Amino acid sequence: MAEAHQAVGFRPSLTSDVAEADLSASALQEIYLSGLRSWKRHLSRFWNDFLTGVFPASPLSWLFLFSAIQLAWFLQLDPSLGLTEKIKELLPDWGGQHHRLRGVLAAALFASCLWGALIFTLHVALRLLLSYHGWLLEPHGAMSSPTKTWLALVRIFSGRHPMLFSYQRSLPRQPVPSVQDTVRKYLESVRPVLSDEDFDWTAGLAQEFLRLQASLLQWYLQLKSWWASNYDFLYVTPTPVQAARAGNAVHALLLYRHRLNRQEILPTLLMGMRPLCSAQYEKIFNTTRVPGAQKDHLRHLRDSRHVAVFHRGRFFRVGTHSPSGLLSPRALEQQFQRILDDPSPACPHEEHLAALTAAPRDLWAQARRSLKSRAGEALEAVEGAAFFVSLDSEPAGLTREDPAASLDAYAHALLAGRGHDRWYDKSFTLIVFSNGKLGLSVEHSWADCPVSGHMWEFTLATECFQLGYSVDGHCKGHPEPSLPRPQRLHWDLPDKVHLSIALALRAAKTLSGDTDCHVFPFSHFGKSFIRRCHLSSDSFIQTALQLAHFRDRGRFCLTYESAMTRLFLEGRTETVRSCTREACNFVRAMEDREKTDSQCLSLFRLAVDKHQALLKAAMSGQGVDRHLFALHIVSQLLHLQAPFLDQVHSEQWQLATSQIPVQQTHLFDVHNYPDYVSSGGGFGPVDDHGYGVSYIFMGDDTVTFHISSKKSSTKTDSHRLGQHIEDALLDVASLFQEGQRLKRGCRGRGEEDAGNRRGSLPGH
Repeated sequence: MAEAHQAVGFRPSLTSDVAEADLSASALQEIYLSGLRSWKRHLSRFWNDFLTGVFPASPLSWLFLFSAIQLAWFLQLDPSLGLTEKIKELLPDWGGQHHRLRGVLAAALFASCLWGALIFTLHVALRLLLSYHGWLLEPHGAMSSPTKTWLALVRIFSGRHPMLFSYQRSLPRQPVPSVQDTVRKYLESVRPVLSDEDFDWTAGLAQEFLRLQASLLQWYLQLKSWWASNYDFLYVTPTPVQAARAGNAVHALLLYRHRLNRQEILPTLLMGMRPLCSAQYEKIFNTTRVPGAQKDHLRHLRDSRHVAVFHRGRFFRVGTHSPSGLLSPRALEQQFQRILDDPSPACPHEEHLAALTAAPRDLWAQARRSLKSRAGEALEAVEGAAFFVSLDSEPAGLTREDPAASLDAYAHALLAGRGHDRWYDKSFTLIVFSNGKLGLSVEHSWADCPVSGHMWEFTLATECFQLGYSVDGHCKGHPEPSLPRPQRLHWDLPDKVHLSIALALRAAKTLSGDTDCHVFPFSHFGKSFIRRCHLSSDSFIQTALQLAHFRDRGRFCLTYESAMTRLFLEGRTETVRSCTREACNFVRAMEDREKTDSQCLSLFRLAVDKHQALLKAAMSGQGVDRHLFALHIVSQLLHLQAPFLDQVHSEQWQLATSQIPVQQTHLFDVHNYPDYVSSGGGFGPVDDHGYGVSYIFMGDDTVTFHISSKKSSTKTDSHRLGQHIEDALLDVASLFQEGQRLKRGCRGRGEEDAGNRRGSLPGH
């Protein structure tokens, strides 16, 4: 907004001198205000950085320490043991009349040094405490005496009123596991999916790797470790007015950014005590993934005062601030409505330009260089935006006429779109459909799902329950007719880019058309039932997924489940290899009509316990895949041949899974507002003949699943797997006495014998 005013201010005038003076004064005022805002931001960040740097102490603690030293001097005591006098001697001699001032300065310097040493000691102590992970390995619901003592000490050293980045200096670094342990765990994980011959061959490669290359690659990793540091409400649409929904959502997102800049977002604490790393929050906004010939890089701006908007093949720049601050939701609605009402057509090739961001990265990198030279201003407006907004011309969301198909189409629209209506390189794209439904498409390299999910939970709660809408569906407040219209971006596209756009569009449409999405809410039971079974809800679902996938494909496969490693500084994720020997034993028992419920239940509990152990090991830095991947990268840098690592790196994950956490339950009262439940989010399959499965627990009695696969695959079918998941959950629940009421006439579909657990295998 300020930049637009400055452009008006510097426009040459051909009228009177008075008019020129008025325009210049306006421009100077905008320059002054923009500079003032910049200094305010810098001062705010400096103060926030200072507060997080001294946490868990506070600035007032320095004043208390200094006052205590002065009181001791008054009582003729010297707590510094002579150090204050030595400091005083080193200060310049300003004469006798300033003798008392030298004493005060010396005491202040001593207090500052002592205060800094105490803060450093607190940081070290807190880091040592946070390095303890014994609590993760304890049985569910039990707590040992060491863990109780640890919790008490963490509570003492953690301070009060932490800011978002307060714990960053105290988080431990992720350890490098023993390479022997990693290889052993890897072999254990692949044993259920390999034949005896293949396993012996893989084990031979592993032993050769341990004998020849492992120690050298591990040494490099040790050296580095010492040195280096999409969804909406399911049943509710708060307003059918597209521009109003966009106005409230954009305003809420920028309110979140404001709180983020001021570090007013509380850090995430496990058990209400153990902090997680907050580093990923830094790049939520003002971030773009820039393509490169060899590798991409993330470009992050400290601030951005506009969003880039796409509608019917046209790009716009919409300012989000005025000289008085953030635009109101009603003003933003007005700007989006102006775009919706703009009848101008898209220019040739402009409509499909964004398909380049879905193209192979080397093709996009080459085309981007041409765009930067010929359409640099428009490109900067998009890449420098706070985020990207797509005003979709079609409706989406759950419909009463065909709820299943409408949910699937909704998920597909958010995940893939039409291939040219998202700027996939932006940190996230806000998608607002013509009927008021909305959602997010998130670029994954800058952060993991819980971080963007935390932002989106705040956004949905704020735009619905705090900002709200008037009776006629518009944002509350009044329009601002004096606001300049949104700026239409113009692209001077070189001829050689036209071919790149056509190639990118064809590939993007093919990929979008090949994506099969299926979403279904499972409402027979949820977290409350699993809790009454005294089991981990995630492990319950993961083990049931193994049963469902086996019924779907008739065999076991490597299974990926993401686990966070944010217990460590700058931690991201680790892999839980959920297809374990214990899970396979349980699945085989469920498909064996000779096995009793009691036997199946015992094997199920063993499988759940094994999954819990793997999950806790991954969270505590003792996983398999990140270590093996790091060893592989080092081998590539050293040009060292390691057939075992090449074999690991080439593995196919035919079942990729992830749970979407609900982190701010206080924002949504599911009991009083049962319609305000989320449909969760999803991702695509990582293998051409595999599945991507994500799930979210909403309230106590619903689990929503997102399933994706390739339509071109003859081996997968998202709807078929969805039915197997529902059957598997009910079959597992029926093993428990409390779940007998959920039991169908048979476990597994397509069998008339109620005692037969074998499910049908469509397509096999």
